[in-house]
Amino acid sequence: MNAKTVLKGMIAALMFGAAADAAQAFSANMMTLGRTNPPIGHYEFCQQNSDQCGTNKSDAGPLELTQARWKQILQVNYKVNSAIEPETDQQIYGVEERWALPTNVGDCEDYVLLKRKMLVDKGFSPSDLLITVVLQPNGDGHAILTVRTDRGDFVLDNMRNKVLLWSETEYTYLKRQSTRNSGQWVKIEDDHSPAVGSLQ
Repeated sequence: MNAKTVLKGMIAALMFGAAADAAQAFSANMMTLGRTNPPIGHYEFCQQNSDQCGTNKSDAGPLELTQARWKQILQVNYKVNSAIEPETDQQIYGVEERWALPTNVGDCEDYVLLKRKMLVDKGFSPSDLLITVVLQPNGDGHAILTVRTDRGDFVLDNMRNKVLLWSETEYTYLKRQSTRNSGQWVKIEDDHSPAVGSLQ
C-alpha cells in the first residue's frame, strides 16, 4: 500500500468521524409529510426506465454507515462530479427538461441519476438513495441525492465534492423520493432553513 492510498484512507476516516459528530449536533434525518407529485422529468424518466422506479422491496431501514460505505459514497460523488461536464437540457437535447443517465455531459438531475445507479450497483438499497428537490438561496431549483443512513441524511451534490449532512447545507428542502417506492415522492418538513418558494 503506497503513501497516497494511506493518506486517502486517513482523510476518509477523518471525514467519517466528522460526519458522525455532525449527525449528533443537528437534526440528522429529514421528516416527511406525505405524498406529493413527482417532478415531471422524473415521471417521464420512470415511464422509460420502470426498473428504476418501482417498489423498494429491500427497505430494512436506514443504511448502517460503516467506514467502508462512507468511502464508497465519497468516491462515487467525486468520480461523477469529475467525469460529467455541466450542461443544460436545452444545450444537450434542445428541450427544457429531460432526465437521463449521462455519459459525459448533464445537468443536476443527470448527475444524481448516475450516482444513484453506481451506488445501487455497489449494493446500496434504493430505499436509501433518494433523489431530492431543493431550492438554492437564489431561489433556483436544484436536484441532489440524499443517502439515508443511521447517522443521518447525507447529500451528494454536483456543486461540491464534500458530502455534507443535509442540515449543514444552504438549501431549502422541498420533496424527495419515497423510501417505499422510487416512483413516488413525499414532501419534506424543512425546519433548518426558511422556505423561499415552491417547485413542481
